[in-house]
Order: sequence, then structure tokens, then C-alpha cells
Amino acid sequence: MVKRLLSASTSEVMTFDGQQLKESIKASEGRIIVSENIVTQENLDSITTAEIAAAFGADMILCNRLDVDDPKIFGLYPGERDLYSAPKHDGKESITRLRKLVGRPIGINIEPIGDNPKMMENQIAILPGCTASEAVIKKAEEMGFQFMVLTGNPGTGVTNEATIRSIALAKKYFTGLIIAGKMHASGVDEPLMTEETAKKFIEAGADVILAPAVGSIPGFDEADLKAVVKVVHRLGGLVMSAIGTSQEGRGSHVLQEMAIRNKICGVDMQHVGDSAWGFESPVDNLYAVSKAIRGERHTIQRMARSINR
Repeated sequence: MVKRLLSASTSEVMTFDGQQLKESIKASEGRIIVSENIVTQENLDSITTAEIAAAFGADMILCNRLDVDDPKIFGLYPGERDLYSAPKHDGKESITRLRKLVGRPIGINIEPIGDNPKMMENQIAILPGCTASEAVIKKAEEMGFQFMVLTGNPGTGVTNEATIRSIALAKKYFTGLIIAGKMHASGVDEPLMTEETAKKFIEAGADVILAPAVGSIPGFDEADLKAVVKVVHRLGGLVMSAIGTSQEGRGSHVLQEMAIRNKICGVDMQHVGDSAWGFESPVDNLYAVSKAIRGERHTIQRMARSINR
């Protein structure tokens, strides 16, 4: 048995493999926060977005727009005030350093682009090092990520069918936790998450199903999320609700209300996206969501616990 992630120290968390991380999240009973951050974006003062999120209560850090072929993370090394003039980083060394700085599980967003997806808008091309190809998944394993999220940024053309294929590849080549699903349409005209889609993702090998947070997309309500949660839990998986449609800029009181609604539906993890500031969610959102789903006591210990423990 592993210690629940809610109260685990860095020395314990850093040893978790994918299955152990899954067990520690499940044992935390719906009180885990995942902060998604655009790691390539210049932020407040030459530190990483991961450090900011961890300081305000994030349990897990998700790196968005990280190109595994050129894995630059703004603020990771001293003197890198301009990311684009920084020298090329070594992927494994970079993630090892980031893990050491924040003491949290570090994950990566990669995108399963569909074959001729039925787009509702112009499709946006992304770098090959950000797609959910076999080569990228293998590099993510080599770099030392503890989890990956197979999902889509706006307009990139990620489809559920392509996601199923990518889950199978991840199951074969990645030892960390596998999370899959879309928090918004990614420009594609198809249902985001249904009971049947969730079942297919679990059967393909996903550990965690990503579903839109209630209140984040039109028409996906508490009944829809509860139905997904029930089928996923019955099949032994976990569920992560995701706020990823710019509500990050609506104010902490709104995110607090959304967090409570999604916890009532039974989700195991809550994702807070990278919008509003343009590189991560405003820190008062993380603090508000943390207090809403786990109370002040656990919020304080998460923020104050030394990463040297």
C-alpha cells in the first residue's frame, strides 16, 4: 500500500510508478489538484510556472506545449530571461531538475491528432514533438515523466478515435499514469465524453478518464459526469474533471463553486487549466479550489510542506 498523495512527502511521491500514483490518488478521496501550465511562456520573474503552482497548492504539475524534441522550460536554469535564446536543453536532465525544484509528480500533455478530423474551425498545426506519436511517447518515458495526458489544445484536431490508438501506444511504451480525454472540442465536431467513450478508453489501457468539468462546456451536466464516473469506477479507473475553456479567468469564487459541484459528482482529481494569465491559472484559483475540496488544514499542509522531507 502507498501513502495517499494528499499527505505524502516528496521523498515518497518521487518513487511512485504509474500504478502507485493511481493508488495514492484514489486513497486521497477526491482531494487532488492538477495544475496545467504552459512551460514555454515567460511568466512573472524568471521562475518556472511549476514552482508558482506548487507554492499555491497544486499536487501534480502538467506541462503543456512542451516539445520533447526541444524541451525548453522557461525559468528552469539561471539567467534564462529569454527562452528563445536559451541553449537546447537535455530532456531527461530538465525534467529531473524540475522534479527536484517542485517536489511534485510532473506530467506532459501530448495530442492525438485525428486522421482527417471533422473540424468546426480551421485546424491548427502543432510541432511533431507535441503529438501523441510512438516516438514522442517513448521520449516522454525516457525523460522521466510520472504521468501523461492525452488531450487536445484548441483547434488542433484531436479525436476520440485517435486517442484510443494513442492510449494503446502509451500502455505499451510508458510506465507512468495514463490520463485521456478532451476538456473541450479541440475544434472537432464530436461528443467529448460519454459512458461508451470512457469505457473504450479504459479498455484501451487508460488509468484516468478526463471529462469536462460541470459548468465548463454547454450541455455537459452533473448527470452526464456522474454517469461517466460510475462506469469508470466500476471498471477500476479514476476520473479527472477539467476546467479548460478559459473559466480560469472568471474569478476564484466561480472555480470554487465548480470544484464543489464536480466533487459531488465523484471525481478523483480536479484539473485547473492554464488560461487567464496566459501561462497558468491565477494562483488565487488554486488556493480557492484547494480550500473547497479539502479544507484549510490540508491546503496549508500542501503549501507549507517542505520538498526536502
